[in-house]
Amino acid sequence: MPSYLFHMLAVLGLCASSAHAQQVYRCEINGHISYAHEPCLGAQAIDTTPTQGMDKMTGTTQKGADVQRDEHRKLLSKISSQITGLSPETHQRLSQRHKLSRSEQLECATWDMRLPSLEQDVAKASDAQKAKAEVALFRARQTFRDLRC
Repeated sequence: MPSYLFHMLAVLGLCASSAHAQQVYRCEINGHISYAHEPCLGAQAIDTTPTQGMDKMTGTTQKGADVQRDEHRKLLSKISSQITGLSPETHQRLSQRHKLSRSEQLECATWDMRLPSLEQDVAKASDAQKAKAEVALFRARQTFRDLRC
């Protein structure tokens, strides 16, 4: 990537809000269901995308500061994707990780590629191998979280 594009992306990333939805996991242990930010064995990832404001009867929209920041971040991501060719999702990941060291960023990128295959392994595993696949996914999610990816 040319250096001027990297610098522009860095500036846009700094302008973007650091607030983002954290991953939430649904855990079922002995028939008891709980939700946590930390993965558990056999956890299911839950989508926690915030709602986008509430319309009044007048037709205007009330939006909290967090929703306005999120919309601003999405707009910056869309603009940067047209300039850099990166997807808005990639831009969001980069802006979220801009404070990490280069080695941590590379490790996060590696986990970005490995986690989906580990999730597929759990889904496709036979009963005999399911526990082993769930442990591998559990450890990977913990590492991903501990790295602040």
